[in-house]
Amino acid sequence: MSKYILSLDQGTTSSRAILFDQEQNIIGVSQKEFTQIYPREGWVEHDAMEIWSSQYAVMMEIIAQSGVDVADIAAIGITNQRETTIVWDADTGRPICNAIVWQCRRTADIVDGLITDGLGEHIRRTTGLIPDAYFSATKIKWILDHVEGARDRARQGKLRFGTVDTWLLWKLTGGAAYVTDVTNASRTMLYDIRRLCWDETLLKALDIPASMLPEVRSSSEIYGYTEILGTKVPIAGIAGDQQAALFGQTCFEPGDAKNTYGTGCFLLMNTGETPFESKNGLLSTIAIGLDGKVQYALEGSVFVGGAVIQWLRDEMLFFTESCDAEYYAQKVSDNGGVYLVPAFTGLGAPYWDMYARGAILGLTRGTKREHIIRAAQESIAYQVADLVQAMEADTNAAITQLKADGGASRDHFLMQFQADVIGRDVHRPAIRETTALGAAYLAGLAVGVWSGREEIKALWQCDNTYQPSMPAEQRDRLLAEWHKAVGRSRDWAK
Repeated sequence: MSKYILSLDQGTTSSRAILFDQEQNIIGVSQKEFTQIYPREGWVEHDAMEIWSSQYAVMMEIIAQSGVDVADIAAIGITNQRETTIVWDADTGRPICNAIVWQCRRTADIVDGLITDGLGEHIRRTTGLIPDAYFSATKIKWILDHVEGARDRARQGKLRFGTVDTWLLWKLTGGAAYVTDVTNASRTMLYDIRRLCWDETLLKALDIPASMLPEVRSSSEIYGYTEILGTKVPIAGIAGDQQAALFGQTCFEPGDAKNTYGTGCFLLMNTGETPFESKNGLLSTIAIGLDGKVQYALEGSVFVGGAVIQWLRDEMLFFTESCDAEYYAQKVSDNGGVYLVPAFTGLGAPYWDMYARGAILGLTRGTKREHIIRAAQESIAYQVADLVQAMEADTNAAITQLKADGGASRDHFLMQFQADVIGRDVHRPAIRETTALGAAYLAGLAVGVWSGREEIKALWQCDNTYQPSMPAEQRDRLLAEWHKAVGRSRDWAK
């Protein structure tokens, strides 16, 4: 009888559950959006209980809709928005405040303090990351500093910290499993990616008790069990969303690269079993922990990718459906000289400017809504082009092809423009749910649904290849004007 894998894909704006069979066929998808909370300018929060309830709801919904017997679900894999920080009471299981989301910039001054104290180089060398409010470490400190009694309770061992994977695992197992995996740990700015342990220096600098940190395990093993309709199902795979997508794209060898077009954009390249130190604003991170080994990746992070299209839809009311952006972008022959820099929460790689802010430049009396929509679409591709350039400079090797996934990869205009501005082929897989698929692979490997990476790789199929057709002269001019626009947006809020 066929075995199924259930992926829980907990993202920044929605919780999803996807059921796969052994041949990678999607049996069903269930999705539920949840509330985005913006208490102040630059602050972003989620209700952790709503994250849990929405994720649990779609899990149960997909099981009911699919008609699959729970006994035939071999395992559950979890993949999650990374860096988002949840602190909860160890006894009650209740969060002590809202989750602080990865996009939130409230801890920029704490990061500045770490740099002033001379810890910048230690952070880079130890964690592979660049000191930034993006990561979990300063978010934990902020919570301990600002929630009444929190630090005392943490010192008494009464509080638990987790990224979203840890929170979901805790809830699914009724508190029996307090675990994260190496990929998520490597995004906290507290984890030594070489020694594979929590870093004492940073814990001391931020006054974070080690007792409130989860155990760090591999990305593919049985962590615990959850009971669904009277049946115990193992939870056997965990990876942060971008690492899960890298694995789902079968980027198993050094030099393999993928870009995920989601709320943000994330370009990852597998660099093998040795961490690679970037000199061009990229991050070294753990790609996967599997079979007793760790593989590393270089990563470039764009904070606002597809989210710029959501902004045009929800705040600017330019259209009613995100997919309409592709139609409007093609209603004009070019961007009309308009450039949109979507630095709503600062700029990520390779700039790392916490104080950059969004800007629309080049407006004239003849500028139409369609020009702005096209500029927003193009901004996603320009940001990825910056990452490709930085990654090639770091590795001194060309990225010959780029695998694309994520919601915005469905957009033919964006994918073709991406191929044009990087001058490389862009390959889109037949299954674009590669984040959930990566989590399914990891869970399936742990319980023997698939024998190994070679069997998985044989199943991967390409849906579409976009080949560059833009003249090099035009590409260079567009990128030069984009960089000019980025320069105008930088250091705005300082």
